[in-house]
Amino acid sequence: MATCVVCRWMPRLRHLPGLRKGFARAQHAYIKPEDEADDLEEKRILSQHNEVCLEGYRLRYSPSSYHHSALNSAASHSQTDNDEDEQCLPTLAPSFWQRSNRYSVSCSRHLSSSKNTLLDLAFNKSSEPEIPSASSYQRKPVLPDVKVETRAFHKCRPEYASMSLDLKQRSHPLKWEEAMQLLQKVAVLKGSMKASDVSQFLMELSRLHPDKMPLVRSDQRFIMLLRYSVEHLRYFTQLQLLEVLQSFVWLGMPSAHTVLELYETELSRRSSQMTLHQLILAADLWRCIGKQAPQFLLHLYDSVRLHLGQLGVPELVQLLYILGEGRQCPKDLIRPLEQLLMHHLLQLRPEEVGVICLGLFKSQTSISESAVTRIVDKALSFVKEMSDFAMVNVLKYLRFSYLYHRAWLEAMAEEVPKRAHRMGVKGLMHVALTCSALHYSNDSILTAVADRVPLLVPHCRSKDSCKLLWAYGTLGFLPSRSPSFYPSLTESLRQRKAEFQRYPEHLLTGLLGLAFVSQFPEDLIALALSPDFINLALKCTQLELKKDLFTLDGVVALELPQWTGPRLSNELRDEVTEMLWTFAQSDVCQKPEVQEAESALKDLLGGEEFVCKRMILPHTRSIDLEVHLNSTGQPVPVNQASLEQSPSTFPSNQGWGKLNVGVTITDELLAQLINKNNNTKAPLAQSPKVKTTSLQRLRPDESGRLFDTVLDLTTDIIETLTKPSHLGSSRKDSNEIVKIAVQVSNRNHFCSQSQQLLGLHAMKRRQLKIAGYRVVELSYQEWFPLLRKSRAEKLAYLHCKLYDNL
Repeated sequence: MATCVVCRWMPRLRHLPGLRKGFARAQHAYIKPEDEADDLEEKRILSQHNEVCLEGYRLRYSPSSYHHSALNSAASHSQTDNDEDEQCLPTLAPSFWQRSNRYSVSCSRHLSSSKNTLLDLAFNKSSEPEIPSASSYQRKPVLPDVKVETRAFHKCRPEYASMSLDLKQRSHPLKWEEAMQLLQKVAVLKGSMKASDVSQFLMELSRLHPDKMPLVRSDQRFIMLLRYSVEHLRYFTQLQLLEVLQSFVWLGMPSAHTVLELYETELSRRSSQMTLHQLILAADLWRCIGKQAPQFLLHLYDSVRLHLGQLGVPELVQLLYILGEGRQCPKDLIRPLEQLLMHHLLQLRPEEVGVICLGLFKSQTSISESAVTRIVDKALSFVKEMSDFAMVNVLKYLRFSYLYHRAWLEAMAEEVPKRAHRMGVKGLMHVALTCSALHYSNDSILTAVADRVPLLVPHCRSKDSCKLLWAYGTLGFLPSRSPSFYPSLTESLRQRKAEFQRYPEHLLTGLLGLAFVSQFPEDLIALALSPDFINLALKCTQLELKKDLFTLDGVVALELPQWTGPRLSNELRDEVTEMLWTFAQSDVCQKPEVQEAESALKDLLGGEEFVCKRMILPHTRSIDLEVHLNSTGQPVPVNQASLEQSPSTFPSNQGWGKLNVGVTITDELLAQLINKNNNTKAPLAQSPKVKTTSLQRLRPDESGRLFDTVLDLTTDIIETLTKPSHLGSSRKDSNEIVKIAVQVSNRNHFCSQSQQLLGLHAMKRRQLKIAGYRVVELSYQEWFPLLRKSRAEKLAYLHCKLYDNL
């Protein structure tokens, strides 16, 4: 039995890139990716908002993550979820992740509920206790993985039959004895075979049962037949060439087989002699084999340019599918294809819309916003008829396009809770990821996904678990809302440690998502900050993981005061801090709203020494305007000495109404602020020697506003503006310093149409309080309109903000 198994599997294992390259893959040597669209668009989207990378956590892109393996048999074409068709190959964990050199790793994408278990690679030292699994997670029944038909759109029209291979329609099976007879004929005929004989032998052998294919491929007579096929390559007719390529699909030829390179070259040479349908069919066969054929695809695209007028609905849809599988679209084809797509839009059917979105998403093709809107409008018109797979594909392209389509998202609030119980974990991950990318927090969607995911954790790749954690952490989904969600995914990370030595960015993604909601699995954090892991992460030259490590290290410093585990070196911290500050100075610090806030605060407080623009918490990747006030409300200079030591204060028994600073609240100033009919604004008194008169209570106009801006006269603001001058009389310690972090927010800091902060920004507010700061927010709803108003109105607004609840 053991011998049989070895005979069946050794030919396949021989071609697995994970075994050929060994630990070189762990070093992140670049390999042509098969699944880069998902991470590429996240990196692009996150760089378009949140001040590029400074004010938002960036979800990392790994070019080699989850490289496709060959589609070795037709059975493998029943894909388990979505477009990626990713399969995690066996990995070789480095020595620092295990207690001995003898261990086994299993991280197959297809996990059976009864026959496979995930081996928890021991990172624990013998003296450390075993990390317990979440009890609620262990008690959950393990459900089978969800199978998804990714080529269901081929059923929409009979025309697809001439341009694609139906992987579910296999010819009548060939008996093993018959296959042996065919191979014997090959040995007898040898060099006397014609091209037609070679193609016929290959087509016949491809009818064998998939379980027997490894035995055939390892047979020397079959290898001889392949050699003959190469010798007759130029003599095949177009039809025979396509038949041979189709036979390779059923034979489960490894995508890295050298013979396939020769066939790609021959097909490319003949491309000018083939019809558009034949070229599209050949491209589909390459897809079924699992081989990227960039040389051939270039010739296909050349033919498409010449025959754009021949592209009907099936040709267009199949072409977009192929573009997606090829992971690129020539720039000069984007506009013509967009026009064709808009022309045929009304004729599209639900599954076709889904695969179009998938193709555009995976090829990273940006079309106009109006075109995307029309496609989503079309999807919305028959959303109830769409499969889960097609619906998720629309969400993917929305995420890539960063288009907030309210009607579609509202439809998802109805559809996802109905469908979640039957969806696979990868589809659910993409639903959550789209919500987080669009900052769309919907309780119905998030709860439905969170309730379903713990049942599917055994089928989660580390990528799925970490992106789910990041998405939910970004949207501020608290652990109390689904008690088993975070523990089950955290336990999944422990079971998938072997994958992190190849994809360290996933671990950092998941841990930061957990940190957003105050979850700190110390064993995983210790792993991420260990010297070996840091060295591994820093070797990912095509990734920039220093900032992620720096953020995690800063979280540990503030949130885990009892921490005795590993930390980043001072040199690395200084390097990343300088990198972030250099970027901030050229980006965020130059924004008009920030510059105006800084200038107005200096005027209000009496000079530039009272305002310090800096990154109080550099690991949160954003700046603050720091202000210090003493117990009586007077400003204290904020200089380097005061940041490092206890600052001295100005001795005074005055209230804030009589501060010896640049702006004095006078009757004249108050009259300016409340006189809405006076269009001419008198200049503010800048001299600190202006005599202060008695304060008067401001009276709101009929609309309840203090002046003609968005600033409403709330009870708190009125009390702040009219409170007596003995503000600090209740304070006993006149040397007490109130440290204030003034933050200029924008809408990218919040969930859409909500005042709920996104994960990174909520974490920053929490940690500023831990660090002893009072946070004053200049909200974009209030501060941005004030940028067009007078200086007096800005100063009054800042005055209220600074001294409210002091």
